[in-house]
Amino acid sequence: MNQFFTLLVNGLSLGCIDALIALGFVIVFKATRVVNFAYGSLLLLGAYVVGSTHESLGFAGAALLGVAVTAVLAVLLGVVLLRRARLADPGTLAILTLGIDILLATELTRRIGTDLLTTGDPWGADVVSLAGIQVPQTRVAAAVVAVVLVTGFLAVVKFTDWGIALRASAEKPATAALMGIRLSRVAASAWALAGALAATAALFFTAFPSPGISGTVGQAALAAAVPAAVLGGLDSTTGALVGGLAVGVTATFAAGYQDQLAFLGRGFGTVAPYVVMLLVLLARPSGLFGSKEIARV
Repeated sequence: MNQFFTLLVNGLSLGCIDALIALGFVIVFKATRVVNFAYGSLLLLGAYVVGSTHESLGFAGAALLGVAVTAVLAVLLGVVLLRRARLADPGTLAILTLGIDILLATELTRRIGTDLLTTGDPWGADVVSLAGIQVPQTRVAAAVVAVVLVTGFLAVVKFTDWGIALRASAEKPATAALMGIRLSRVAASAWALAGALAATAALFFTAFPSPGISGTVGQAALAAAVPAAVLGGLDSTTGALVGGLAVGVTATFAAGYQDQLAFLGRGFGTVAPYVVMLLVLLARPSGLFGSKEIARV
């Protein structure tokens, strides 16, 4: 029983990081209808900036620089590059982001090399013990940051003019444009916010118990973001939170009980979130909280 609660707590704490990653993925889709496969490389960029500058700037300074650089590059990708192809169909835009992901990941992997970088975070390998359950301090900090950021974002979306513009642009872009909403500005701010969230998630995604920053970080982050976002609903910010928690708990339990699940293969923990995603989509094709599209036939 103690193992169950330990896995549950660790899964929820990991799910908070996955929720941060998925939220940035969902924000871009909600504002622009673009499936951003370059998101993993943006997270890797944020991690690389922090890992290469924390010794000279300190963790806080490196983290702020990583967030700023990633947000700026995300805007450049979303507004300058993808805007040129805005008339293309969504499938073409998704493939374009995949190409950007390959180029950016290749360059960052070359710069990182074979050595593992660290973020220099203040938590290190310390753990918090409560009722016999041990959780890394990094995961506790991640949970706190995720709750604050997600709650703040939901409040902004619901109560601010920018939030109203974002919801209007997502639901009826043509009508929103006629009402005076600058769709390009909404899209730019969505890309910037997604980039900032990617860099923030990178601080915790690459910290203990993760071995550090390597060229595979972007792929691992995207592998967590896709099932979380799709499971919760690609156009639902609440779904990103629920999907992230579900993915974190599923992956943790699958890894924790891998001996009992050995008949499914030793790597089942990697694909378990996708199995859950598939089961959810069979029952709800738009995800748990995704909007259902109604078409006249």
